[in-house]
Amino acid sequence: MIYIAICDDEKYYREQLKSLITKYFDEHLLSNKVEIKTFSSGKEICEKRSDIMKYDIAFLDINMDEFNGLETAYRIREYRSDTRIIFVTDFFNYALEGYKVDAFRYIMKDTLEVSIIECLDALFKKLESITDKMNFRFIGGEKSVLLDNIEYIESQKHRLIFYILEPELTEYSIYAKLDDIEVLLKENKFLRIHKSYLVNMRHIIKTNNYRMALTSGHELSIPKLRYRAVKEALSKIED
Repeated sequence: MIYIAICDDEKYYREQLKSLITKYFDEHLLSNKVEIKTFSSGKEICEKRSDIMKYDIAFLDINMDEFNGLETAYRIREYRSDTRIIFVTDFFNYALEGYKVDAFRYIMKDTLEVSIIECLDALFKKLESITDKMNFRFIGGEKSVLLDNIEYIESQKHRLIFYILEPELTEYSIYAKLDDIEVLLKENKFLRIHKSYLVNMRHIIKTNNYRMALTSGHELSIPKLRYRAVKEALSKIED
């Protein structure tokens, strides 16, 4: 399934976008492969982490009250780096800010019927080249996993437990060594904070008093001997 969010404080444009996107998928015989949800404000889509994590594509109106489109995009980027963000606007005066959140496109509200087709055509060509998924042979069967959605991995005796946001936190088990998985994921922003924990740095909310808070609300302990190295690793990412 492809999950699409439309966020605009004007009902007319929310409905127009949904209608045009639905028509596109119908014409490509993919109507059963897409789920579209509309939001009337940036604040609404940001209220639940599960909403922020869920969407593969987000159409965001830039000029909204409270959370505007750029603020909403920054919040999305805190949790998912691969969401394709398309800004819907009346003015092309936010290009520099859009680069900062890796916006895929800007489309104008007065040309939606034409620009939405070009945008979606280009988008799906881009999506075909995405390689940020990895297959794992979990107990119960093989599964393709989006690496951004792995919150952390825990070693328990001879098994590893993968905690994956789908968007609810779900557990999968595999017979493997954490050392081997650490090597496998070393280029994907995973940090070893404990002999038993390998954490996706995208899901770290804060670290304090030898504790680490994660997106799901889980808290993990950090040994005193590792604490300084963990903080240094996080500071490099923030820089």
